[in-house]
Amino acid sequence: MAQQPGKSSSRKSKPSYLYSIIGVALVLFLLGTLGLIVIHANKLSEYFKESIEIQVILRDNVKEEQAIALRDSIASKPYVKSIEYVSKDMAAERFKKEFGEDFITLLQYNPLYASINVKGNARYVNPDSLSVIEANLAQQPIVREISYQRGLVSKLNENVRKIGFVILGICIMLAIVVIVLIDNTIRLAMFSNRFLIKTMQMVGATRWFIAKPFDFRSIINGALSAILAIAGLVGILYFADKLLPELSSMRDYFMTSALFIGMIVIGIFISLVSTHRSVMKYLKLKLDDLY
Repeated sequence: MAQQPGKSSSRKSKPSYLYSIIGVALVLFLLGTLGLIVIHANKLSEYFKESIEIQVILRDNVKEEQAIALRDSIASKPYVKSIEYVSKDMAAERFKKEFGEDFITLLQYNPLYASINVKGNARYVNPDSLSVIEANLAQQPIVREISYQRGLVSKLNENVRKIGFVILGICIMLAIVVIVLIDNTIRLAMFSNRFLIKTMQMVGATRWFIAKPFDFRSIINGALSAILAIAGLVGILYFADKLLPELSSMRDYFMTSALFIGMIVIGIFISLVSTHRSVMKYLKLKLDDLY
């Protein structure tokens, strides 16, 4: 008994769908990898910026009540990530632990100053913002001087800008490559169905009736491709955390979730558009042009 054409075509089209899903998944995996690099690079930049300490060094005759009042006042500012008051005695104790020398016994007095140590929010750690912060703090009568690594701040911001431009350029190029690769992968998968599409048209089926099952299938394939790519990225994150546990503390779960959702949307959208375009293309061609 002869095989029915529909079943034969369906069997032949299954491998192409499988190759299409795998091909799109690999491309989305590449895009997701770059996305994770961008997210973690941003978090790493924030980590370094928020590690820079601003020392508000107080005058020698300042009472502890005045210092604590100033600390509380500074703590209420939006640029503060964390803040700590270090008294003269605490500063001496830290010096002794770090360098192993008891200079107070030698000098018979404590030459160190009390200070308020501030670590700022990342968005405020740039030369312009820190200059304004320094000027405001310097106006306090109990403040002797403001100290922080100005050269490091400038260098850090300069490098972040350069890296940002490089990553932006890579993202734009990769986005174009992703669209082209996914589109070509889908079109190759649809090539094996061209005779089925044309046959349905010749027996009187409308364009919407013909395109509907292919469009629905493309949505499923796009979602499956994205899920496979996301599973691969989750595996990478899992092994990365095993090798470098410090990475988990810099994880931005909101941005990572947004990246995964974006991958699903991109996979479905490009798969749907490419599939629909291919169906419309074969519907417009004459039968002889399909060979």
